[in-house]
Amino acid sequence: MRLARRFRIFAPAAMRFARDRRATVLIEMGFAIPFLVFVGFAGMEVANLTLVNTRISQIGLSAADNASRIAFGSNLSQPQVRELDINEVFTGVAEQARGLDFAQHGRIILSSLERNADGGQWIHWQRCFGSLDVDSSYGPQGTGATGTDFKGMGPEGSEVTAAAGTAVMFVEISYEYQPLLYGKWLGPKTIRSTAAFNIREGRDLSKVYNPSPAASVSSCS
Repeated sequence: MRLARRFRIFAPAAMRFARDRRATVLIEMGFAIPFLVFVGFAGMEVANLTLVNTRISQIGLSAADNASRIAFGSNLSQPQVRELDINEVFTGVAEQARGLDFAQHGRIILSSLERNADGGQWIHWQRCFGSLDVDSSYGPQGTGATGTDFKGMGPEGSEVTAAAGTAVMFVEISYEYQPLLYGKWLGPKTIRSTAAFNIREGRDLSKVYNPSPAASVSSCS
């Protein structure tokens, strides 16, 4: 009898509890929130990677364009390229890359592609900025100095070439992407980009000048 009375007392409460759905949403949200947070931050990481890719591309284009505009001199002589002018191009790179720690995790290689005495292409001079340990994909300074075997710089079959008496400022840029949160999930990523601009006016192509007081040379070695 006691058991039956207890059942009559607790049965309605048990039925109300079984029909209660108010806690279901909380339980579902407890499972869903971590997934939503992960998806949200992953989306931010992908968006940031896309933005950095765009910035690196723009930095390369600006550097090549600025290098093509170097024109130090007077109306009495052809404009010269000085080490100081090249360093100023790299100063612009550092300003554009602010917030990316480019000097530590990136490298930009600026090459002067010209035509050699044999009618072939050659890398007359080459300067670098950034600590990332990468070399030019097309060879060091002096590549193609003689002969016609060196076809130019750029993708095979569609190389960029310089015409006689002029030069192409060719930029290669590499950057180790610095992730926000999900670096291990994305894996290591090195962003690479190239850009090329023909020089805007005739210039003295004999050498890179470094008059007194001498500027530091942004060597690639």
